[in-house]
Amino acid sequence: MSEKAKALFLRRRQRVRSKLRRAANNRPRLSVFRSSKHIYAQIIDDETGRTVAAASSLDSGLKASLKTGADIAAANAVGKLIAERAKVAGVERVVFDRGAFLFHGRVKALADAAREGGLDF
Repeated sequence: MSEKAKALFLRRRQRVRSKLRRAANNRPRLSVFRSSKHIYAQIIDDETGRTVAAASSLDSGLKASLKTGADIAAANAVGKLIAERAKVAGVERVVFDRGAFLFHGRVKALADAAREGGLDF
């Protein structure tokens, strides 16, 4: 990634995150990161700066059952897993942080699966 593209990516991520913090109303943040090979999700409590729950396509239970970590099926599985782990941690309402990624494809699939799993956002 060129320096200019990286700077634009970081600016877009900060813009999205700052708007989320204003609208969060003390709810934890469901942050999504996707790479070319995997997808990751974390529920972060910004007040304390701690990760409450995390899931990724690299988790041992998921990795064996997935063909690849970079497709919509993997995003669905990670979304369901993060919803389960959030319920165990006592989190039901979150605010969705897509980062600098557009809300379509794998990011949208993860969000839809997390909603089906019981998270409210």
